[in-house]
Amino acid sequence: MPECNVAILSDYQLRDEILRREPVDGIRIVGVDGPSGGGKSTLARRLADLTSAPMVEVDDFLSWDDFAGWWPRFDAQVLTPLLAGRDAHYQVRDWAGDWRGGSLAGWKAVPWPPLVIVEGVTCTRRDTVGRLAYAIWVEADPAVRLARGLARDGDEHRDLWQRWMGEEAAFFAADGTRDRADLRLDTSDR
Repeated sequence: MPECNVAILSDYQLRDEILRREPVDGIRIVGVDGPSGGGKSTLARRLADLTSAPMVEVDDFLSWDDFAGWWPRFDAQVLTPLLAGRDAHYQVRDWAGDWRGGSLAGWKAVPWPPLVIVEGVTCTRRDTVGRLAYAIWVEADPAVRLARGLARDGDEHRDLWQRWMGEEAAFFAADGTRDRADLRLDTSDR
Protein backbone atom coordinates (compact mmCIF):
# COMPACT_ATOMS: atom_id res chain seq x y z
CA MET A 1 0.00 0.00 0.00
CA PRO A 2 1.47 3.37 -0.90
CA GLU A 3 2.15 5.81 1.90
CA CYS A 4 1.79 9.38 0.77
CA ASN A 5 1.45 12.89 2.09
CA VAL A 6 -1.54 14.70 0.56
CA ALA A 7 0.85 17.39 -0.72
CA ILE A 8 2.78 14.87 -2.84
CA LEU A 9 -0.08 13.19 -4.69
CA SER A 10 -2.12 15.66 -6.71
CA ASP A 11 -5.88 15.44 -6.89
CA TYR A 12 -5.54 14.77 -10.64
CA GLN A 13 -3.15 11.88 -10.07
CA LEU A 14 -5.52 10.40 -7.52
CA ARG A 15 -8.47 10.83 -9.87
CA ASP A 16 -6.56 9.07 -12.64
CA GLU A 17 -5.53 6.25 -10.31
CA ILE A 18 -9.16 5.75 -9.27
CA LEU A 19 -10.40 5.77 -12.87
CA ARG A 20 -7.86 3.09 -13.79
CA ARG A 21 -9.49 0.72 -11.29
CA GLU A 22 -11.93 -1.84 -12.55
CA PRO A 23 -15.51 -1.15 -11.51
CA VAL A 24 -17.18 -3.59 -9.13
CA ASP A 25 -20.49 -4.73 -10.57
CA GLY A 26 -20.32 -1.84 -13.05
CA ILE A 27 -19.68 0.94 -10.52
CA ARG A 28 -16.61 2.49 -8.93
CA ILE A 29 -17.39 3.14 -5.28
CA VAL A 30 -14.57 5.06 -3.64
CA GLY A 31 -14.44 5.04 0.15
CA VAL A 32 -12.72 7.89 2.01
CA ASP A 33 -12.26 6.64 5.57
CA GLY A 34 -10.28 7.38 8.70
CA PRO A 35 -10.73 8.85 12.14
CA SER A 36 -12.79 11.98 12.72
CA GLY A 37 -11.02 15.27 12.15
CA GLY A 38 -8.51 13.69 9.77
CA GLY A 39 -9.61 15.54 6.65
CA LYS A 40 -11.85 12.98 4.95
CA SER A 41 -14.61 15.43 4.07
CA THR A 42 -12.21 17.92 2.51
CA LEU A 43 -10.59 15.30 0.30
CA ALA A 44 -13.90 13.65 -0.61
CA ARG A 45 -15.43 16.99 -1.68
CA ARG A 46 -12.42 17.73 -3.88
CA LEU A 47 -12.66 14.29 -5.49
CA ALA A 48 -16.41 14.61 -6.01
CA ASP A 49 -15.95 18.02 -7.64
CA LEU A 50 -13.07 16.82 -9.79
CA THR A 51 -14.93 13.73 -11.04
CA SER A 52 -18.49 15.14 -11.03
CA ALA A 53 -19.40 12.17 -8.84
CA PRO A 54 -22.09 12.29 -6.17
CA MET A 55 -20.98 11.98 -2.57
CA VAL A 56 -22.69 9.99 0.17
CA GLU A 57 -21.75 11.14 3.67
CA VAL A 58 -21.72 8.67 6.54
CA ASP A 59 -22.73 11.59 8.80
CA ASP A 60 -26.20 11.11 7.33
CA PHE A 61 -26.29 7.72 9.09
CA LEU A 62 -24.35 7.77 12.34
CA SER A 63 -24.94 9.70 15.53
CA TRP A 64 -22.91 10.61 18.60
CA ASP A 65 -24.66 7.77 20.43
CA ASP A 66 -24.50 5.11 17.71
CA PHE A 67 -20.94 4.46 16.59
CA ALA A 68 -21.60 1.17 14.79
CA GLY A 69 -25.32 0.33 14.69
CA TRP A 70 -26.04 2.41 11.59
CA TRP A 71 -24.13 0.14 9.22
CA PRO A 72 -26.96 -2.27 8.25
CA ARG A 73 -29.14 0.66 7.12
CA PHE A 74 -26.26 2.15 5.11
CA ASP A 75 -25.54 -1.20 3.50
CA ALA A 76 -29.21 -1.84 2.65
CA GLN A 77 -30.04 1.69 1.45
CA VAL A 78 -26.79 2.68 -0.28
CA LEU A 79 -24.21 -0.02 -1.06
CA THR A 80 -26.48 -2.90 -2.00
CA PRO A 81 -28.69 -0.90 -4.40
CA LEU A 82 -25.74 0.85 -6.09
CA LEU A 83 -23.89 -2.45 -6.59
CA ALA A 84 -27.10 -3.90 -8.07
CA GLY A 85 -27.28 -1.05 -10.60
CA ARG A 86 -30.12 0.74 -8.82
CA ASP A 87 -30.51 4.20 -7.33
CA ALA A 88 -29.79 4.65 -3.63
CA HIS A 89 -32.58 6.05 -1.44
CA TYR A 90 -31.68 6.62 2.18
CA GLN A 91 -33.11 8.25 5.27
CA VAL A 92 -30.83 10.78 6.96
CA ARG A 93 -30.20 11.70 10.57
CA ASP A 94 -31.97 14.76 11.93
CA TRP A 95 -28.93 16.84 12.90
CA ALA A 96 -30.94 20.09 12.79
CA GLY A 97 -33.66 18.96 15.19
CA ASP A 98 -31.49 16.63 17.30
CA TRP A 99 -27.88 17.77 17.71
CA ARG A 100 -26.80 14.28 18.81
CA GLY A 101 -28.20 12.82 15.57
CA GLY A 102 -30.35 10.24 17.34
CA SER A 103 -33.47 10.58 15.22
CA LEU A 104 -34.18 10.32 11.52
CA ALA A 105 -35.48 13.04 9.23
CA GLY A 106 -36.03 13.21 5.47
CA TRP A 107 -34.76 11.15 2.60
CA LYS A 108 -32.01 11.61 0.01
CA ALA A 109 -31.53 9.89 -3.30
CA VAL A 110 -28.47 9.21 -5.41
CA PRO A 111 -29.34 8.18 -8.97
CA TRP A 112 -27.10 5.30 -10.01
CA PRO A 113 -23.78 6.74 -11.22
CA PRO A 114 -20.70 5.00 -12.68
CA LEU A 115 -18.65 6.58 -9.86
CA VAL A 116 -19.66 7.58 -6.32
CA ILE A 117 -17.62 8.89 -3.40
CA VAL A 118 -18.56 7.55 0.03
CA GLU A 119 -17.09 9.58 2.87
CA GLY A 120 -17.06 8.89 6.56
CA VAL A 121 -15.75 7.02 9.53
CA THR A 122 -15.66 3.23 9.00
CA CYS A 123 -17.01 3.39 5.43
CA THR A 124 -14.24 1.04 4.22
CA ARG A 125 -14.72 -1.47 7.03
CA ARG A 126 -14.13 -5.18 6.47
CA ASP A 127 -17.75 -5.58 5.24
CA THR A 128 -16.80 -3.62 2.10
CA VAL A 129 -13.97 -5.90 0.95
CA GLY A 130 -14.63 -6.77 -2.69
CA ARG A 131 -17.36 -4.11 -2.94
CA LEU A 132 -15.26 -0.95 -3.29
CA ALA A 133 -13.12 -0.03 -6.27
CA TYR A 134 -10.78 2.11 -4.17
CA ALA A 135 -10.26 2.77 -0.46
CA ILE A 136 -8.52 5.86 0.92
CA TRP A 137 -7.43 6.23 4.54
CA VAL A 138 -7.04 9.82 5.80
CA GLU A 139 -5.49 10.39 9.20
CA ALA A 140 -3.83 13.01 11.36
CA ASP A 141 -2.23 13.12 14.77
CA PRO A 142 -4.92 12.66 17.47
CA ALA A 143 -4.19 16.07 19.04
CA VAL A 144 -4.64 17.73 15.65
CA ARG A 145 -7.89 15.86 15.04
CA LEU A 146 -9.27 16.79 18.44
CA ALA A 147 -8.38 20.45 17.90
CA ARG A 148 -10.10 20.41 14.48
CA GLY A 149 -13.21 18.77 15.92
CA LEU A 150 -13.48 21.18 18.82
CA ALA A 151 -12.93 24.14 16.49
CA ARG A 152 -15.93 22.92 14.47
CA ASP A 153 -18.21 21.64 17.25
CA GLY A 154 -17.17 23.71 20.27
CA ASP A 155 -15.22 22.86 23.40
CA GLU A 156 -18.43 21.87 25.20
CA HIS A 157 -18.30 18.67 23.12
CA ARG A 158 -14.82 17.67 24.30
CA ASP A 159 -16.10 14.64 26.27
CA LEU A 160 -18.09 13.41 23.26
CA TRP A 161 -15.08 13.82 20.99
CA GLN A 162 -12.75 12.01 23.37
CA ARG A 163 -15.19 9.13 23.82
CA TRP A 164 -15.75 8.95 20.05
CA MET A 165 -12.02 8.95 19.33
CA GLY A 166 -11.63 6.00 21.71
CA GLU A 167 -14.41 4.08 19.94
CA GLU A 168 -12.80 4.83 16.57
CA ALA A 169 -9.38 3.64 17.68
CA ALA A 170 -10.80 0.37 19.03
CA PHE A 171 -12.90 -0.25 15.91
CA PHE A 172 -10.12 0.50 13.43
CA ALA A 173 -7.60 -1.65 15.33
CA ALA A 174 -9.96 -4.65 15.43
CA ASP A 175 -11.11 -4.19 11.83
CA GLY A 176 -7.68 -3.56 10.26
CA THR A 177 -9.20 -0.77 8.18
CA ARG A 178 -6.02 1.28 7.71
CA ASP A 179 -4.01 -1.70 6.50
CA ARG A 180 -6.49 -2.51 3.69
CA ALA A 181 -6.47 1.00 2.21
CA ASP A 182 -5.26 1.46 -1.35
CA LEU A 183 -3.85 4.83 -0.33
CA ARG A 184 -3.00 6.31 3.07
CA LEU A 185 -2.71 10.05 3.62
CA ASP A 186 -1.54 11.94 6.69
CA THR A 187 -2.92 15.48 6.96
CA SER A 188 -1.36 16.40 10.31
CA ASP A 189 0.52 19.31 8.76
CA ARG A 190 -2.52 20.70 6.90
